[in-house]
Amino acid sequence: MNSNNNNQPQQGQQINIELGEKEAEGIYSNLAIITHSPAEFVIDFTRVVPGVPKAKVHARIITTPQHAKMLMLALSDNIEKYEARFGEIKLEGQSDPQQFGYLNQKRDEKIN
Repeated sequence: MNSNNNNQPQQGQQINIELGEKEAEGIYSNLAIITHSPAEFVIDFTRVVPGVPKAKVHARIITTPQHAKMLMLALSDNIEKYEARFGEIKLEGQSDPQQFGYLNQKRDEKIN
């Protein structure tokens, strides 16, 4: 019996990742709303424009709690490497970093 999880690539196995033309352009986001349930994390990426009271979700990522934590660790590692090379990323003009940019939605709140 093979003890490897079939959903995870085996160590040393290469994965070919294709990047389409549209996806390569990217989507700019300056606001993410993060919600979760026992089974998944949902990250809605939007952008807020001064003077416009409405923001449209441009991308929604749904992932497992394990992959959300792996993403957090990968971001943390990359931020450390970035700051070691380019200096500290400052969050100026924000008394509360949760106030703008990334919001944790309350469990019972509806997103629409």
